[in-house]
Amino acid sequence: MASNSPIEWTGATWNPVTGCDKVSPGCAHCYAERMAKRLQAMGQRNYAKGFELTPQEHMLELPLRWRRPKRVFVNSMSDLFHADVPFEFIQQAFDVMRRANWHQYQVLTKRSERLLSLDSQLDWQPHIWMGVSVENERFQRRIDDLRTTHAQVKFLSIEPLLGPLPRLNLRNIDWVIVGGESGPHARPMDPSWVLDIRDQCRDAEVSFFFKQWGGVLKSRTGRELEGRTWNQMPDEPRMSWALRPVEPQSGGVVARRDANCSPGSFRARFRTSPSPICSPS
Repeated sequence: MASNSPIEWTGATWNPVTGCDKVSPGCAHCYAERMAKRLQAMGQRNYAKGFELTPQEHMLELPLRWRRPKRVFVNSMSDLFHADVPFEFIQQAFDVMRRANWHQYQVLTKRSERLLSLDSQLDWQPHIWMGVSVENERFQRRIDDLRTTHAQVKFLSIEPLLGPLPRLNLRNIDWVIVGGESGPHARPMDPSWVLDIRDQCRDAEVSFFFKQWGGVLKSRTGRELEGRTWNQMPDEPRMSWALRPVEPQSGGVVARRDANCSPGSFRARFRTSPSPICSPS
């Protein structure tokens, strides 16, 4: 199941563990909890216990059955580093990722302390990316824990963004995802918070991905920032940032465009040569 995913920054989801519990403000309106209850009501066997944490041993080898390479979000419906997930089970998941090495894996946790405590015992292959969630300034310590690990690609999921993050330490961070909260009771996100993080990523030459504005109906708010989408990935070249001159647009909205690029080519990219890179929006 879940061979394809609507999540913008991945291609598929793999849930060897389901269920979780709340550890910080970003968990308050958890989409996974809502989805688990819906799947339980539908009789889906993996959610017979609803959102109670449950290792799903029969799901462990799923990536081995996917023969075509995928970008895989690991545990979109749980947290692999939850205290109740046995270390032996975590090792099994890492072993599957090692064996199914034609995929690229994105592991994400809010439990950075346990991640750090287990770090030296895990087999960090280059195709296993590790990230932490950071929703406001209070939880920036998770970034320090991540930075200390031996993961070869490190990323931040700043979603839901619940406050400004003016002093991000992006040293040894490869990728930053930013997004607003969506669904019922979604909390608002100030555009200035997003722009500030985008600019910090530019200054640090860190890949930046803007996922969504969010809201009760995220399809209405979309995912454009300053007139275009931002889809940078850490496995793209990052020699320098393709800076764009500021151009005023109608309604006072500011857009940027590479010199010599045609109007409408608003997708930001890193570049490895002096010539500007344009790609269709």
